[in-house]
Amino acid sequence: MTTMTDPQASSSPQGFKLSMLLNDTRYRSSTFQFIALVAIIAFMAFVGGNLVRNLAEAGLNISYAFLGEPAGYDINQRPIQYDSQSTHGRAATVGLLNTLIVSFLACLTATVIGVFAGVLRLSNNWIVAKVMSIYVEIFRNVPVLIWILIIFSVMINVMPPPKAFRGDNATSSMFLDLFAFTNRGVYAPGPEFTSSLGSATLDWLVVIGALVLSFFVARMVNKNATAKQDATGVRPTTWYINLAVWIVPVAIVLFILGLTWNVPELKGFNFKGGMQIRGSLIALWFALAIYTGAFIAENVRAGILAISKGQTEAAGALGLRPNRIMSLVVLPQALRVIIPPLISHYLNITKNSSLAIAVGYMDLTGTLGGVTLLQTGRAIEAVLLLMLFYLTISLSISSVMNVFNNRMKLRER
Repeated sequence: MTTMTDPQASSSPQGFKLSMLLNDTRYRSSTFQFIALVAIIAFMAFVGGNLVRNLAEAGLNISYAFLGEPAGYDINQRPIQYDSQSTHGRAATVGLLNTLIVSFLACLTATVIGVFAGVLRLSNNWIVAKVMSIYVEIFRNVPVLIWILIIFSVMINVMPPPKAFRGDNATSSMFLDLFAFTNRGVYAPGPEFTSSLGSATLDWLVVIGALVLSFFVARMVNKNATAKQDATGVRPTTWYINLAVWIVPVAIVLFILGLTWNVPELKGFNFKGGMQIRGSLIALWFALAIYTGAFIAENVRAGILAISKGQTEAAGALGLRPNRIMSLVVLPQALRVIIPPLISHYLNITKNSSLAIAVGYMDLTGTLGGVTLLQTGRAIEAVLLLMLFYLTISLSISSVMNVFNNRMKLRER
């Protein structure tokens, strides 16, 4: 006689036992992770407590009150209002903004250079391919600090001084009567608002808000166009709508604020007015961009070679021109290979920007980790704050790029 058993009853879970935390594969990995987390927390608590005790025995304490004290030093490149009587906190803010500015410019320029160099390395033209190969091999095998110093030295010794623009015997002239390229930097027209809302910071926040609004409206327009394309098979024309969405709100805000341009003029021994982009910023910007662009070029080349040649041949059979094949077929697929290492290059640009002190560009390391640290003697506080700033910037870049990377990944149906 056969006895029938219920399979669900035989496989029903038994009561939980502590031994299952190590013996049961369902809990073992979580157990080890929890133990590792507790060990790390205990170690950090021990180190932190030991630091506090040692500081107390030495009569010291961790305090950030120094951020409210007058800095007493000047900063040559100031994106916001600052003078020597401003606080150390204000100086650190200026340094942070200088770091963000040069990092953003270098990331953008390095991406453009890297994409062009990577594509041209695969060119059928032997000379073009070899020139790009030489560029990649030279720039990525020389330390970036050397390139910063080289570009800065070239600017100082090759570009004309401001006095060369003065008088009837001037040997140099302003480009379009708007831009002056000198050994002290580039002087360009600076934006000003005649109907300010109270402060320049608030004015620019309103402009940025208009750009953010345009971004979301343009995104909505593109989503509606995609939905109509999925439903009808025909994508409506939206380029003029997107153009209006990006231009009209910003134009209205700038008109209300009364945007004008302050053109630099030569007065005495230097240019006055307008906006000065110092040679130290230009040297750091281009050195980081050209150096990192060589690495990005190799990633772009690897991404393109990872795409099957059948894709190119199929696109060519449809009548697409080579440049359209590259921009519409190959590069969009190659991005899945290019983006992950691209994140690391962006992070390296941000960290390598700390070399700015070599050419006198006052970034975050030069202000908070340099002059402020030496003046106040608060080494632990300054270094901890410096680490926090760089960690926040790096994690923000990683988060944004990871979101973009997830959007580019292949999705199975």
